[in-house]
This record gives sequence, structure tokens and C-alpha cells, in this order.
Amino acid sequence: MFFASDNTSGVHPRILDALVRANDGYPPSYGDDAIMARVRDRLRETFEAPEAAVYLVATGTAANSLILGTLAQPYETIFCTPMSHINEDEANAPEFYTGGAKLTLTGTEDAKMSAATLRKAIEAEGTRGVHGPKRGPVSLTNVTERGTVYDLDELGRIGTVAKEFGLPLHLDGARFGNAVEALGCTAAEMSWKAGVDAVSFGGTKSGCMGVEAVVFFDPARAEEFEFRRKRGGHLFSKHRYLSAQMAAYLEDDLWRSLAAQANAACQRLAQALKQMPDVRFSHDTPANIIFASWPRGLHEKLKAAGAHYHLYSGSETGPEDEMQEARLVTSWSTSEEDVDRFLEVMRH
Repeated sequence: MFFASDNTSGVHPRILDALVRANDGYPPSYGDDAIMARVRDRLRETFEAPEAAVYLVATGTAANSLILGTLAQPYETIFCTPMSHINEDEANAPEFYTGGAKLTLTGTEDAKMSAATLRKAIEAEGTRGVHGPKRGPVSLTNVTERGTVYDLDELGRIGTVAKEFGLPLHLDGARFGNAVEALGCTAAEMSWKAGVDAVSFGGTKSGCMGVEAVVFFDPARAEEFEFRRKRGGHLFSKHRYLSAQMAAYLEDDLWRSLAAQANAACQRLAQALKQMPDVRFSHDTPANIIFASWPRGLHEKLKAAGAHYHLYSGSETGPEDEMQEARLVTSWSTSEEDVDRFLEVMRH
């Protein structure tokens, strides 16, 4: 009953096998390996973007921060939501890699910015000349950190506002596959067709050991990113091990299959929880993350039975009927047995 994070799941066997195969021989270093050439072609095909510049790094923080470092000047501000990963969970890495660009937080509803809240935030900045920050990139996350998903219309409206002000749009896609599966769309529809200029295409949370793709739809950004990746210490010498993971992840759309498995496990869990009178959902649950509250006494019984998940509210001690909010995350390896055992403990 491990629902703490999809980061805690193992590596898919096909990806492990690809790493073993990549271990033979002496291919070129720093991304000049033949596997990376295949990855580049496959990602361009996946995104329907034959001219896109494609790179690999090992972490989502590196992917997001290096993209933003390429898109933003040090004297600019990046527009994002308060609960975005770049604001809450990256230890000021975007500010570091941009050389000092600040973050401006937009209003939210269901953990998402809207075209209206983005416009309001943009119009409030860039108005003081040299005494304030210049308007810079817009950054959003799909799936959001609260488990909600921007639909294609919402993305398109945000992209339109960004373009109206001449601002680049970055998509943090740590759970890109989960969002695509939840929407039933294509990678292109959830990226450049909605106005996205650069995306981090996540693999680590969905069956890879540690690899994220960076995709710039305007190849003119490529050279600057290459220098920033090297200067930032994220150009792997034994790059073939990143390439091998991503190649296996893309083959036969494994990335979509694994995301679908995680989403299906989440829906199985969510539908049953919604039938329980003491459970209150904080947000919609279209992908693989649940935020919901139930009484402290029930949390204690679940923890005693071996369930692993994070609590987001409530004190360490208190009455048994105190409501505490939990975050549950399913992964590609979450089984029906895991879900059903969790539900059985809750019911009894």
C-alpha cells in the first residue's frame, strides 16, 4: 500500500533491460551515441515537430530550471502558480539557473492558473521601467501538483495570453503522460498546438530510473541550452544510459501505457473513496493524484496496517474525528491488490 509518490516506484523491466543492453561496447560520450539519435527522432515524431531541439537530463529540477534559464533573463520575472513545483519544491533552482529572475505568483482555482489570472499578474508587472522586473516566461504544470489537469481549451487560452504579451510558455511535464492519458489527446495537442514553446517530458515518475527530456519547439534556442546544460553540470559523459532509458520509454508508446496504468489505479481508488461518507475530496482526480480528507482515527488505522502516504494537514495529536487531508499517488506499478487492501482497511 505505497501511495506516497510515484517517485518511489521501481524501474519498468523493459527500461532495465535497455540499460543492460546499453552497457555493452564503447559508444561516443555526451549524447553522440546512436541511441540518442533514435530518441531525438522518436520525440520529434511523438510531438509532431520535425525541427524540435531535443535533449536529456537526469532530473525534473534540472529540466525545468535549465529551460527557464534559457527562456528568461536575470532581470525578468517568471509567472507561475503558488503551488507550482518551481515555486514550492526546487529550492530556488529556477532563480539560480536564470541568474536571479524572480517568480511572480498568479491567482489559482483548483491549483490552476487561468487566462484571466495570468493576464492580471502580467499586467501588474513590467510597469515600473528599470525599477521593476521585466515580464518573462509563463510556466505551468500538467498534471498540477494538486492532481488537477489543464484541459486543451484552458491551455490554449493561457497560450493566447502569453503570446499577446510576447512571452514564452514553458510546460513542466513531470507527469506529462498522465495528463495526456487523462485528456485523451496527443503530445502535440498538449504542447506546441496550445502555444507551448518548451516542455520537460517526464520519465522518472513513470517507470524510468532517472531521465527527463527537454524539447524546444524553436530550434533557435538550442545552442544556448547546450551551453547552459554543460555549465550547469547536467551534461552526462555516459549519456547512453539516459538515452537507453528514454528510447525504451518511447518504444511502442510505453510512456502512454504506463501512465494509463497509473491513472486506472487512481480511478479505482478514487471511485471507491467517493462512496465512503467520511471522505471529502479537495480537488477533481482525473490523473494519478488524490487529495482527500478523512478522520484522524482512520488515518491511524491505515498507518498501523502499513499504508504509506503523506498527510497535508492536521496536528500530530488530536481527536479521532479531526479531519486530516492526505495525498495519495498511484504509479505504473500500483496493483489492484494494493488498492483493494487499502480500501478494505478503510471499510473495516
